[in-house]
Amino acid sequence: MTKESREALIVAHGQPSAPVPPELWLQGFAKAVNNHLPTWTIRAATLAMPGAVERQVAEMQSGSPVFPMFMADGFFVSRMLPKRLGDADLPILPPLGFDVFLPDLVVDRVKQTLADLDWNEAQSHLLLAAHGSAKGPKAAESARAFQNALSKRFDTLQISVGFVEEAPFIADAGKALPPQSLCLPFFALEGDHCRQDIPEALEEAGFSGPTLPPLGTWRETAKLVADALPHGR
Repeated sequence: MTKESREALIVAHGQPSAPVPPELWLQGFAKAVNNHLPTWTIRAATLAMPGAVERQVAEMQSGSPVFPMFMADGFFVSRMLPKRLGDADLPILPPLGFDVFLPDLVVDRVKQTLADLDWNEAQSHLLLAAHGSAKGPKAAESARAFQNALSKRFDTLQISVGFVEEAPFIADAGKALPPQSLCLPFFALEGDHCRQDIPEALEEAGFSGPTLPPLGTWRETAKLVADALPHGR
């Protein structure tokens, strides 16, 4: 594969109950990634859109990378995605949640947000709202590893984790936090969990602080993905 013909496929979970909006959003995200790699062809497909992954795979060159827009390497990345790729020779890269530069990106955003709010770091708290899973440990492990990576980069900011699908649930983790608390959805796309489940859980907890956009939707994330592709720089 020559430099001029490089390509990659970005795959996200999507929304099974309403597959079209996330599919369209991911295509837009792929264009944003393409802006950083103008000589590449950046494709996109969600697992939730019937046949979308297979249609893209059928047109791809052997050896082209697949980037999972997922926060963990659980069932969908380790089992479902390879199954959907079939026999195609398309290496799967580490998911977004494992990107080594993602914690630094979050630190910059959180510090800027604290400064904009005129909040002192030592008196503030960051709540990671993550998916979790009742079916396996991978989702929670990824969130806790990210929590640990962030904690190493802050001097005094307290960081905790709450989950949608396992304990500690967000509604419990969000209780009794200091007034100067932020919530960060540890999600790749803005689906029903971010639009409904997390706000409802925070309301139940009496959490009144700001909620940042899901990580995958940040403007800076497109460059992060572009840089993660082999020879992307």
